[in-house]
Amino acid sequence: MNAKCEATPASALVVDDDEFACDVVQEMLGLTGIDDVRTARNGRVALQVLETLQTPPTVLVCDVFMPDMDGIEFLEQLAQQKFSGGIIILSGVDAQMLNLSTQIASARGLNVLGSFIKPVTLEQLATALGRPLIGQPVP
Repeated sequence: MNAKCEATPASALVVDDDEFACDVVQEMLGLTGIDDVRTARNGRVALQVLETLQTPPTVLVCDVFMPDMDGIEFLEQLAQQKFSGGIIILSGVDAQMLNLSTQIASARGLNVLGSFIKPVTLEQLATALGRPLIGQPVP
C-alpha cells in the first residue's frame, strides 16, 4: 500500500484465472466508477491484452497464483515494461506469498496501491483506489 494513483483511474485490467473472481472484481470496479475493464486469465494472456491497447490501463488487479504465467512473473514483466499504472495484488491462498509479491513489485518500482487476501471487499478496493463508491457520500 505504497501510493495512490496520481491520476483518476479510468480503465482497468483484471488478471485472475478464476472467472467468478474476475466478474466480481469487474463489478466492484464499476461501483467505483471504472467501467472500462478488461480481463485476462493469466499473466501471459494479460501481456497480450496490454499489447493490443492504445493506452494502458490506469489500474491493474492481479492474482498471485495462476497457471502458465503466475502473478509474480507477470509483475516482473510489467516492471521491465515500466508499467506506470496502479497495481492491486490479490491472493486467495497464502498471506506470506502475498506479502512477498508486494515487496517484489514495490522493489521493482511498480506502484502498488494495495494487496489483499481474497475475497477483496468493495471497501478495500475503493480505499486502495482512492475512489468513492458510486451513489455513496464522499467523506
